[in-house]
Amino acid sequence: MRRWPVIASAIVVLGALSGAAAYQHAGLRHHEQKGEWQEIAWPFPRDGWPAGKAFRCGAAACGGEVELFVRPKMGFCNCDRGVADDDEVDSVADLDLLSEHFAPLAPGQMVRLADMQGRIRAYDLKLSGGLRHAAIGVAVSRRCDLLVAVARGRGDEPGMRRAALAFLATSEMTRWMTVAMEGR
Repeated sequence: MRRWPVIASAIVVLGALSGAAAYQHAGLRHHEQKGEWQEIAWPFPRDGWPAGKAFRCGAAACGGEVELFVRPKMGFCNCDRGVADDDEVDSVADLDLLSEHFAPLAPGQMVRLADMQGRIRAYDLKLSGGLRHAAIGVAVSRRCDLLVAVARGRGDEPGMRRAALAFLATSEMTRWMTVAMEGR
């Protein structure tokens, strides 16, 4: 007879957790209805870093279909200098997850995401089958930790860059990046 209260409590807790999960995903459905960014499954195999968040934006909203991948890399940054140069962006921004064959299009620029500063750089990706995509790599830091983002798409690089940076600047993403960088 003592098991029934425990079972009933477990059912109530599971119901509450399911409701909380549904509420969190409701914000993403709002973006889907507007044809903007929607969260997708992290498509890459496990490596030395935790999986991040992945998003897709349709051609109508982003000037061409764009995929964006964002994740923290804790303890992987020069604590004194942060992200100091383009070579560092080339090596840490997860471009190699998209293709081993990428070439920078121009020198990078300074960028700020949430409360972090770093660099952004444009690339040309050569995918399997000879397909080419534009890509941008972003690496920003706080203390000794990195947050990296990489976007790829078939549209023009300036439009993809604007769309990705605007999405990363939303309050929802700024909140997620801040929490992710705090290790929670």
